[in-house]
Amino acid sequence: MSVYEYSVKDKVGNDVSLKDFEGQVMIIANTASKCGFTHQYEGLEALYKEFKDKGFTVIAVPSNQFEEQEPGNNDEIQHFCKLNYGVTFPVMGKTEVRDAGAIPLFQYLTKEQGFKGFHGNHVESMDFLQEEYPEFLKGDSIKWNFTKFLINRKGEVVGRYESNVEPAEMKADIEKLLAE
Repeated sequence: MSVYEYSVKDKVGNDVSLKDFEGQVMIIANTASKCGFTHQYEGLEALYKEFKDKGFTVIAVPSNQFEEQEPGNNDEIQHFCKLNYGVTFPVMGKTEVRDAGAIPLFQYLTKEQGFKGFHGNHVESMDFLQEEYPEFLKGDSIKWNFTKFLINRKGEVVGRYESNVEPAEMKADIEKLLAE
């Protein structure tokens, strides 16, 4: 299996097949506009601009499942991303990414790359989960906004980067996949 067997709804509710991105290296991330990690849109856009001409894309999938940090409708989300972060990569329609309502794409992503703990430079930024949402730490589900999955050119999920990992920290892994 690969991500190419899945689709996600765009901002107007149309299915977008990930087969449309076949052969590209991708980051698929669940996002939110009112989160402490929202600034990562800027880092994701920087990666997109740097590598898009080499066969790379970012796909943002907004979700309101974490403290209702994505309250807007799809038009408001699009406007926010463009106005505040100059986002030019695809921002899909708002959906669910964890628990029983998770769309099949996110069920697949979390099955392929399970939760391996928090790593990186800002591990302490995730301490609130243990205190406020310990149930989120169970299993392989999405833990919070801006969980990022790295997909190779074959559509295989090759990496998972939790919310505390800045997009720039993924750069070497992206470059390696683009060189393959």
